[in-house]
Amino acid sequence: MDKLTKLIFSMMLCFTLLGCQAKLNDYDNTDPILRFEDYFNGPITAWGLVQDYSNKVTRRFCVEMVGTWQGNKGVLAETFYFDDGEVSYRNWQLTKQANNQYTGNAEDVIGEANGATNGFAGQWQYTLSLDIDDSIYHFTLDDWLYQIDQHRAFNRAKMKKFGIEVAELTLFFDKQTPLRKCTKKGA
Repeated sequence: MDKLTKLIFSMMLCFTLLGCQAKLNDYDNTDPILRFEDYFNGPITAWGLVQDYSNKVTRRFCVEMVGTWQGNKGVLAETFYFDDGEVSYRNWQLTKQANNQYTGNAEDVIGEANGATNGFAGQWQYTLSLDIDDSIYHFTLDDWLYQIDQHRAFNRAKMKKFGIEVAELTLFFDKQTPLRKCTKKGA
């Protein structure tokens, strides 16, 4: 193949792959129905990991969170316990809009997060500011949540920099009582 043919083929492949991404309406008429104000209400524990671009696990963590809602306004207070002993916090200020749309802000989120739910799935997109080795980096996240039943949900988030995937986060949420707590390193 000559260079022009290779370029055209590569571009067609990219456009084809971009067109194959999951869409929220793929989950029409599925259940249980995910509503952030229902699932993220009360205490929840989640366990997760971060994988780099090569799928190598680079961090593991546990998150204890408590959600409270009054009308269409919610707060989700998160405490992250990382396997290296780091503890960090995020406090989401959430607003439910019309048609299962949501917006949110947090201390380390640049601008406004936007999301929506449909059936058992939810998609949440935002820009996260992270301090890595005393430098600040901004990453875009495409965050998908799948509610399995009234107690459990799975979350997968792709983290990108300049449109290139640099990491993936996977979390398992559980709010079944008695609620399990995180094991703190050194405790």
